Amino acid sequence: MAPHHSRQIIATSALPYANSSLHLGHLLEVFQTDAWVRFQKMRGHQCFYIGGSDSHGTPIMIQAEKLGISPEQLVRQISAEHQQDCADFCIEFSNFYTTHSAENQQLVESIYQAHLAQGNIHKRTIKQAFDPEKKMFLSDRLIKGECPKCGAQNQYGDNCEACGATYSPTELRHSYSTLSGAKPIQKSSEHYFFKLQHFETMLHEWTRQGHLQASVTHKLDEWFNAGLEEWDISRDAPYFGFKIPGESEKYFYCWLDAPVGYLASFKNYCDKTPGMDFAHFWKKDSTTELYHFIGKDIMYFHALFWPAILSGAGYRTPTQIKTHGFLTINGQKMSKSRGTFIKARTYLDHLHPDYLRYYFAAKLNEHIEDIDIQFDDFIQRINADLIGKYVNIASRCANFINHSFSGQLSTTLAEPALYNEFANAGNEIAEKFDQLAYSQAVRHIMALADRANQYIDEKKPWAMIKDASRSNEVHDVCSMGIQLFRLLTLYLKPILPKTTEAAEQFLNSAPLMWEAKDKPLLGHRINAFHPLLQRIDKKQVDAMIDQEKQTAAETRLEIKKSYVSIDDFAKIDLRVAKIIQANHVKGADKLLQLQLDLGDESRQVFAGIKSAYSPETLIGKLVVVVANLEPRTMRFGVSEGMVLAAGPGGEAIWLLSPDSGATPGMKIK
Repeated sequence: MAPHHSRQIIATSALPYANSSLHLGHLLEVFQTDAWVRFQKMRGHQCFYIGGSDSHGTPIMIQAEKLGISPEQLVRQISAEHQQDCADFCIEFSNFYTTHSAENQQLVESIYQAHLAQGNIHKRTIKQAFDPEKKMFLSDRLIKGECPKCGAQNQYGDNCEACGATYSPTELRHSYSTLSGAKPIQKSSEHYFFKLQHFETMLHEWTRQGHLQASVTHKLDEWFNAGLEEWDISRDAPYFGFKIPGESEKYFYCWLDAPVGYLASFKNYCDKTPGMDFAHFWKKDSTTELYHFIGKDIMYFHALFWPAILSGAGYRTPTQIKTHGFLTINGQKMSKSRGTFIKARTYLDHLHPDYLRYYFAAKLNEHIEDIDIQFDDFIQRINADLIGKYVNIASRCANFINHSFSGQLSTTLAEPALYNEFANAGNEIAEKFDQLAYSQAVRHIMALADRANQYIDEKKPWAMIKDASRSNEVHDVCSMGIQLFRLLTLYLKPILPKTTEAAEQFLNSAPLMWEAKDKPLLGHRINAFHPLLQRIDKKQVDAMIDQEKQTAAETRLEIKKSYVSIDDFAKIDLRVAKIIQANHVKGADKLLQLQLDLGDESRQVFAGIKSAYSPETLIGKLVVVVANLEPRTMRFGVSEGMVLAAGPGGEAIWLLSPDSGATPGMKIK
């Protein structure tokens, strides 16, 4: 039963993008959120963990195209995989949905209309990056280059992962399309813009009212000092997303509808859950609480754009945005070749989910520091803390209780002061959980575990049991050990849900709530003890890393299979040819029919160069032709080779021309 001070809370983590598998970096965030939500529920609060898949954008469209399936199918497949991975890591969502939903479309459109009516959105023509080879506008994430602020290489077109700067793709230096490798060209297009500067005063105040960590507020001052700029919220077709009302070729940028996905997922939950009122949680003056857990790379969107979008559309703003750092492995960015880009499923194939949850908790704090997994430290810490300290208490005491006292605990506490010391520690541990200072909570819990083991060591029940007259003492000491183990289980429950569920089964206990710390299990019957966790063997970690290395090697091999050797290339017969005749091809938009003189023979070739050359300008030109290409029958006739040309297309096609001293039929080496 919830206490009278029960709070109503929504918590979210960033919606994972539905085009690839979850890796350990994703798990850091969902674990941080899940542990916090579990803790709030143990305190008797009504807390909802709302999740879903970020399902729109060009990368999803392109990935689906590569796989030969629809974007909707891809999203369904990846979303199902994400949900299974999260479930197996004991991540407990109240609802997991998708941004590609009717609820999200309706909410995005209503938010857009509200801002449009207030004059917060306007249209203007801009020059935009366009891939001349793929014939499409490039989203920011499809352009890479050098950061204009810090010079970091291989940064995306919208923000720098190295220094956190945001910019437009046109500002990126040495940019290239990730789809084709071509240098993007500039092309005009009309776009919709959100006037963030209309909310400057509101945001300046909001960012200073305790909604953010101090370091985030400090970082955001850089943007305020530079002046807030309007935000492009539209994208051109082809695009997978929601069309902007009244437009046929324009879509909402996925970064607009992705955070609205938090509302849509909660709306979906309310619609299928009796007694839930969506408006109660999201109205402007709501007394409920809203917490977003995010990585530092997306704080600009969540701490500036998002509160402005919500506020202007009549919704409440977040209570707090809880930002964390990145995950590194052995001190470096995750690497596929080193086997340290570890997918959630690969980890689960080899190791218990609670091991990683515990290690994250031992490292995480309320600050925005990067978290590093050192695998040797990981093995040592799990074996020492969870097996050597925590589980050890139960295994040392349970056998005595089960074998000598019929599984029954003492009716009194042998050491009331020691019990109270442990129970009172729960207040400070609770405070640490609430503030996300997990590493401090873990240190406190493990200090208590040391204290419990010390107590058992001092009393030596294994020695006392040999003296029949001391049987009651053994009963009291071992019962006390179980009482202390139960309190540690309660404190570890937000971190180790799978292990504590097994511990509750052993303790023959109802699911532990935080207030249970003040009520010992006196005269209570426990069940037989089965080992709760096994020690990690280094071979398990090595096998996990080897599996990822193997996957990376197989991927590289697949790419390599598409290479041609120098011997293959040497088989290509490149010759000089003279164009002796050139004609339009009836019914063909791009082709010209060329008659070529190769010295000792004449060839007919169809070439896709009509947009750049008119037939009369080609007569007498020397070109390079692939002379040993297998003839291809087309509906216009047989093409007996290939004329080589280069360029992005349209008028920009250039025939490869040998110098004027070349003669028809000359071989090019």
